[in-house]
Parts: sequence; C-alpha cells; structure tokens
Amino acid sequence: MHEEATSMSEATTTDLYEVTMAMSYLREGMTGPATFSLFVRDLPPERGFLVAAGLESALDYLSGLRVGPEDVDAFASVLHRPPRDLQPLLGLEFTGDVRAVPEGRIVLAGEPLLEVTAPLPQAQLAETYVLNQLSHQTAIASKAARCVLAAAGHPVVDFSLRRTHGPQAGFQAARLAAMAGFAGTSNVAAATALGIPAVGTMAHSYVEAFATEEEAFRAFARCHPGPVTLLVDTYDTEEGIRVAARVLRDLDHAARGPGSAVRLDSGDLGALAARARSTLDSVGLPEVRIIASGGLDEYAVDDLVRSGAPIDTYAVGTRVGVSADAPYLDSAYKMVEYDGRPVMKLSSAKVTAPGPKQVFRRTAYADVIRLADEQSPGDGSPLLETVMRGGQRTGGRPTLDACRERLAADLAGLPPAARRILDPVAPRATASEHLSALARRVRRRIDEQTSAPYARPARP
Repeated sequence: MHEEATSMSEATTTDLYEVTMAMSYLREGMTGPATFSLFVRDLPPERGFLVAAGLESALDYLSGLRVGPEDVDAFASVLHRPPRDLQPLLGLEFTGDVRAVPEGRIVLAGEPLLEVTAPLPQAQLAETYVLNQLSHQTAIASKAARCVLAAAGHPVVDFSLRRTHGPQAGFQAARLAAMAGFAGTSNVAAATALGIPAVGTMAHSYVEAFATEEEAFRAFARCHPGPVTLLVDTYDTEEGIRVAARVLRDLDHAARGPGSAVRLDSGDLGALAARARSTLDSVGLPEVRIIASGGLDEYAVDDLVRSGAPIDTYAVGTRVGVSADAPYLDSAYKMVEYDGRPVMKLSSAKVTAPGPKQVFRRTAYADVIRLADEQSPGDGSPLLETVMRGGQRTGGRPTLDACRERLAADLAGLPPAARRILDPVAPRATASEHLSALARRVRRRIDEQTSAPYARPARP
C-alpha cells in the first residue's frame, strides 16, 4: 500500500471534486480556455496588508503536473469505479498561462494574486494545490513582515521549525521569514539550501544534564570557542545571568568573539533584559548581546521595543511559524471567464467580479482593479506579470534577495496606518468603471436566465 502511494504524482494532491468536475468537463467536451482568479476576499483582523507568497511552489507544481497511470488508478479507487472510466484523465498536463503578483509584493483584499488561463479541466484540477500554497505562504509571509516592522531595526530570527505544521511548512516559514528580512533561522536544512545564516544556542536540557549551570556554560564555551550564547533561565534567571557573565568574562576576547550573548526565554523579558544589561555592563561586557525568545510574535516584540527594553535580537517561533492569530486566509480560486464568456458568482457575501484582471498600484496604495485588456491608466504600475506561458515558465526563479528587495520597497511606500501592529487600517482597492459595468451586465444576464419561466433544454 505504501509503495503504491509513493508512486502517485502530485496530481493526486487535490480535492475529490476537482477530479469529478474535470471528468465531467472532458465527457461534455468542455475544454475551452477558462480563467480562474485567486484572491483574498477580506484581510484577517489586525492586518493592514498581505505579502504575496507561494507563487514559486505553485509554478513548480504546474510545471510538473501530469496525470499518470498510477494517478488514474488512485482516482478510480476512491471513486469506486473501474480504471477505464477514468482513462480520459490519463496524460492530462498543464499547458496554460499564468499571470501573477511576484513574491514579496504587497497586495490588498480583492486583488488577484494569480490568474490561471488554461483548458477548463486543467485549470480546475490545479485549484486545490495552487490555493493551498498561496494561502498558507501568504499568511506566514505577512506575519513575518509584521515582526520585522515591530522590531524597528533590531534583528529577528526564526525558531519555528519544531512547531510548524510539518517539515515542509517549517522550510517554507524559514524561507518566507528570510524574504521578510529575518537575520537567520534555526532550521539547518533551510539555512543550507537557501544560503541564509543558521542560528541557535542550547536547550534547557543541556543545562540540566550538568551538575551546575556554571559547568554547563563552561563546557559549552569549550566546545564552541566563539561567539557563544548562553541560555540563562533554566533555574533562577538572575543567578543564571550572573553565572553567564562570570563565564563570559573569564573567556579571553578572542574566545568570546564578537556576537556572544545571553538568551532569555521566559518571565518578564523587559525587566530581565534590563537586569541582564546592567549585570553585563558592570563586569565590563557591554559588547555581549541580549537575545529574547519564548512565545514572541509581533505584538510582544512591539511592546518590548516601545518599552525600551535593552534587547538586541528577537527570536520568534511558534506564533509566527503557524501565523497563530490569523492561521488561514479567506482566499478563493474562482472562474471569471469561460470560452470568452465572463462569469461571476452571486452567492450572498461571496460575489465575485467577472473577467481577467490587472491591478494598478498607485501612490499611497490607491490601487485600481481593472480588466486585463483595459488600457493602462497612466498613473499606476501593473502588479500581475506573465510568469508562465504554454505550461512553461517565462523566466528564471527569482532570488531570495530579489524578493526581499521587492518587499522592503513596498513596505516603505505603505501608508503608516497600514503598517501599525495594533489596529491597522488597510488601504482598499477600487474597481474601474469598465470592470463595474461588466459586472452589472453579467449580473443582468444571469438574472434573466435564472428568472426565465422555462429551463433551457439540455445540451445534447
């Protein structure tokens, strides 16, 4: 059973209804071009912006999407049908186009992060995976960017791996944190693969393994000649600070090295940091830094920074790696056009806008959502770029540095009210008159069809 499961491709990483719809489309001969738009309806509470992320994972998936014999067998098994019934899906691969907002750009509610145009069965089957990747990674990237804003220039590092929702999510969190401007990660695999600094100290178990804190600290310093960071809150934190100061002072300057620190992981971090700074300075160690960790996110970091706590580096973990206060986005992947016919959804509170679109970014984020074929307004720059054509990427994979630079530039232009950690006010994009007029026409057409006294005959 395990061997059979591992032979399937990522085509089976989808919701069952994507398969049943794709099969029906193929049976009905509905293979015309369809455009699907992926967007976030409303921002989560306490969010003034979102950071577009997950595109590269989505493009990797689309580039390799091909339904093989094992996938057909899997579909047939879960549908309790003979494999021959699912044969029309065999060989299906993605041959469409993708326009998307590059990773690292800031986006607002209602703005498409990505639009897929492909034969209908292909575009439909891609929904689940693409939506999963962009939703999860955009949520994490947005949380990480807020931590960098809260830290107000102090380094922030990622300690999230042990509590993210799986190793892949942990890797993504480390990458997205680096994109947001984090200074390093505890995740060795991510640090190695992405070329970002690996950071880490010791656990409380290390201190507990020795008879005394001082023995633990001296043993650690002997093994790691510098820089060395000592965890001081295993027992009595203030005593731990004094012991660490004594050990660090006894090291010669070369052994201590630049960047040595003490780490606080619990308690009143602001007050303890002040005492640690006083103790370290009093024994001639002003260069030894203070690192704070332990359940931190942007809210706690903002409080500590505003209070003037003498903390040099903030290590954030669980709450950021799972975006604890906003663990999901109200995201959707909706068809907006099929075979040249604009379509829209009219469900209560879930109305969608018809037609392929483009977003024009204007000063102070007075964004305008226009139809993709509308003429450029001349006072804004388009956000969506063509990243895939005919099932192939149109360019190389952007570097992490390029994504980081995009985000830093977008954050610099974001209105101060949207950058606030508490009670942010998000800018709102507006629809162009052409888009609004199209929506009115499509709504009228749907109303006329649904109010007709007799149902239209079924298509033979």
